[in-house]
Amino acid sequence: MDDLYILILAGGSGTRLWPWSREELPKQFLPLAGEESLFQQTVRRMAKIAQPSHLYIVASDQCSALLRHQMKTVLKFDHDPIIAEPMAKNTCPAIALGLAYLLKSGAGPEDLIFVSPSDHIVKDDEAFKEAINIGRQAASEGHIVVFGVKPTRPDTGFGYIEIDEERSKGLPYKIVSRFVEKPDEEKAKTYLERGNYLWNGGFFLFQSKKMLEALRNDIPQIGIPAAEGYDSLISSFEDLPSISVDYAVMEKEKNVAVVPLECGWSDIGSWDALYETMEKDEGGNVKKGDVHTIGGKNNLIYANGRLVVGLDVNDLVIADTPDALLVAKRGSSQAVRDVVNYLKDQGRREATEAPINARPWGTYQILHQGDRFKIKHIVINPGAKLSLQYHHHRTEHWIVVRGTALAVVGGKEIYVHEGESTFIPKSTPHRLVNPGKIPLEIIEVQNGEYVGEDDIIRIEDDYKRAE
Repeated sequence: MDDLYILILAGGSGTRLWPWSREELPKQFLPLAGEESLFQQTVRRMAKIAQPSHLYIVASDQCSALLRHQMKTVLKFDHDPIIAEPMAKNTCPAIALGLAYLLKSGAGPEDLIFVSPSDHIVKDDEAFKEAINIGRQAASEGHIVVFGVKPTRPDTGFGYIEIDEERSKGLPYKIVSRFVEKPDEEKAKTYLERGNYLWNGGFFLFQSKKMLEALRNDIPQIGIPAAEGYDSLISSFEDLPSISVDYAVMEKEKNVAVVPLECGWSDIGSWDALYETMEKDEGGNVKKGDVHTIGGKNNLIYANGRLVVGLDVNDLVIADTPDALLVAKRGSSQAVRDVVNYLKDQGRREATEAPINARPWGTYQILHQGDRFKIKHIVINPGAKLSLQYHHHRTEHWIVVRGTALAVVGGKEIYVHEGESTFIPKSTPHRLVNPGKIPLEIIEVQNGEYVGEDDIIRIEDDYKRAE
């Protein structure tokens, strides 16, 4: 499929899956439905549909390092696939940015572009591929194509697509009559009964020229700079409206086709949605991690790092992390977003910060923190290095618990082996390097009048974070 390009949208925070998903570690980067993250599963799926040289990812600079790390385990790219958004602006600006970048990079006006979220489950890759093949015909005939999922319940969390059954007669795809915003429960029941409504799956397929024309006509604030080219769009990105492509374009266009999608799809937009799509034990329980249930039924229990036991409890969502525990009745998980907003208003770091923080070089986890100290567990990937940096307000003590560290302290290089340690005074330039073939694990003890993460002055950095 030389004429097919892929744009994977890797934004979004997935707050309804808190506390597993946080702003700093969105759901697409979590192994919620298997050993690999949803993003990694998406990349593998897309690599079966288009050649790797035509695969691109639209994401913020904030998560680009995490993206690159996860991509390495999935696919080898001969090009830089990341199209960086200057800031999050919802799906319409993201798609416009990806489109402008592809046209700048060699895509033609009649080439097809398939847009995919990075945080959905697709269980049947072959059925998914076949749906795209049907969509290719519709897109080649000038339609902008959306992919819809047959409803299985009167869900109020999805937008709906109404099929024009008269205009769809004899076609391998369907013609869209209208898009419907998320309905109340009564309307959702009506849509389910009528049978000509589909959930909006968030996948799109179009000729590049057709989407460019639609953007220019439907939302010129985005479409005009997009038509002028990638550089023009980037320079005006801050002033673009934050709007979804559904509101900005799809609901206004008159020539939209829909392909029914039957591939075991779920957007897992909530813990309840995740429960519905996952395999269950004999008691109807969905379990991940070190979980044991006794006498309980129909629970979703996700553990992260410690044993969780459910004893004679039914119909619960239990999601555990090192720093937060959610216990909720199944059916109420749509309200988790309200919990996150409340925590933000209270200034709680648990609302946004991940318990294990991803960095370009590896991860760190805060084990304990007091007024004048902080203890971290740091994991550095083989061959990776931290920035050359110093701190105004704290000293650091590094203890190697696995591997061998090359510590650069005050211009001197010191090899620190397992069980050994080294000390870094205040205001002393320092850097950690993993020269080995296995992950390097460090216990870092910080001490001082201020131990915040913003007391970092970078001198050199491999990841372009030096000031």
